[in-house]
Amino acid sequence: MNPVPLAASRHATLHFKHGPVDIAYIDEGEGEPIVLIHGFASNKEVNWVQPSWLGTLTRAGRRVIALDDRGHGESGKLYDPDAYDVRTMGGDVIALLDHLGIERADVMGYSMGARITAFLALDHPERVRSAILGGLGVKLVHGVGLSDSISEDLEAPSIDTIEDPVGRMFRAFAEQTRSDLKALAACLRGSRQTLTEEEAASIRVPVLIAVGTRDAVAGSGPELAALMPGSQSLDIPGRDHMLAVGDRVFKNGVVEFLNQRP
Repeated sequence: MNPVPLAASRHATLHFKHGPVDIAYIDEGEGEPIVLIHGFASNKEVNWVQPSWLGTLTRAGRRVIALDDRGHGESGKLYDPDAYDVRTMGGDVIALLDHLGIERADVMGYSMGARITAFLALDHPERVRSAILGGLGVKLVHGVGLSDSISEDLEAPSIDTIEDPVGRMFRAFAEQTRSDLKALAACLRGSRQTLTEEEAASIRVPVLIAVGTRDAVAGSGPELAALMPGSQSLDIPGRDHMLAVGDRVFKNGVVEFLNQRP
């Protein structure tokens, strides 16, 4: 998530079909590929384009592929929570790599996108060169971050009827990004899978965990890193879940990690 006003994109959106679902994506730059997976209620433009991630990574010599998750942005909308299981959403990423003829890529996700990234690293290490988990700490394992009641807030007749401040924040963000509220509610209900401590410990690809020091949604980054042998933890100073996305410390840390990883 990132509270940036929605604006027209200068980047060409491409599409492909994964089964019945249309997936929108952008593909820019040259070099080793990195796939970007945005967070819940966001999209590729708000999470990655507007905070200058595309520019940062293409200038660093990377080919950058950013998709709209199913139910978000310009991708297809589904209303069955079962369609949003994290592994199912990860399947869209694998299908996109196959569509582009990419055997292996670095993968970076934010919040829900980081949850998808972690499952990809666990299930498909042959396709994931490294995993960058932004905005997601120990709640990958212990808890899921967002309350299920937010799905009800997304379906409320008006934002004015929502009392919970976190629910109001997500409803306002979803309206700002012109999202399909019913699709988002289904997504939140369906994408609440966690890893066990044993599964987290079994991930062997290089992992960077980047969490804002004021992020109350993600859980502790260092606590998650302690469960993942060989992973690195990056604190994003003074940033909460919304504001960490475009932070310079986050960007610099990611570029350094990509340059150093095997």
